[in-house]
Amino acid sequence: MNEEYYLSSRFYRKKTVKEVSKKIELLGVSSNLKTYRFLNIQLFGSVLFFIIGFFFFRFGFLIGPLFCFLYYYGIQYFLLDRRIKIRQKAMEEEAIQFFEILTLSLETGRNLQEAILVTIDSMDGILVNEFREVLKEVQFGKSMTEALRDMAEAIPSDTITNIIVTFTDANIYGSSIIDSLYTQLDYLREKRKAMVKAEISKVPIKISIISVFFFIPLLLLIILGPVLLSYLS
Repeated sequence: MNEEYYLSSRFYRKKTVKEVSKKIELLGVSSNLKTYRFLNIQLFGSVLFFIIGFFFFRFGFLIGPLFCFLYYYGIQYFLLDRRIKIRQKAMEEEAIQFFEILTLSLETGRNLQEAILVTIDSMDGILVNEFREVLKEVQFGKSMTEALRDMAEAIPSDTITNIIVTFTDANIYGSSIIDSLYTQLDYLREKRKAMVKAEISKVPIKISIISVFFFIPLLLLIILGPVLLSYLS
């Protein structure tokens, strides 16, 4: 039995292994992380940080568990959760342009595979790499529908996953892929507008925070500085 698998299966529940495996899958085809290797690094790193905190710091009985906790959840956040969120955001930013080109390619009479090929040759990005992998799998014998559905499982964005499932189903049942894509594109644009509005609405709050911590103290210093100097002199 593989040593990495043996150690992980002894210390982690199947549910935990499955959850980590899913997160690694959501990192996409370019990720070189392996589930059991990650779990072992997480496990042994936690033990190491516990020992360092426990034996080399004052109040080690508190520092040790704290170091262990921070490392255990920190490595999962920075190597998995944070990267998934960054990947999701990047994909959703690319999605509108990608599916617009795909729709235009379909309108010229190309089939789905040809339209995807034209689209990935027209731009670059994370989403493009995923569709490029789909075409590779089709060349190795997978059906387009199967390859697309497998890809949808590795997409961290529910919006993009729904688009892929929608036009895949349209391809199977003979309904209009173009109409489905136009509907999804309208939804993507509206979602993008909502995100931009949300970001704009946060600007006054950020400015207020900056004002409280930087500009107001500076302003008070300018106003009260001469008074303080007069008293000191």
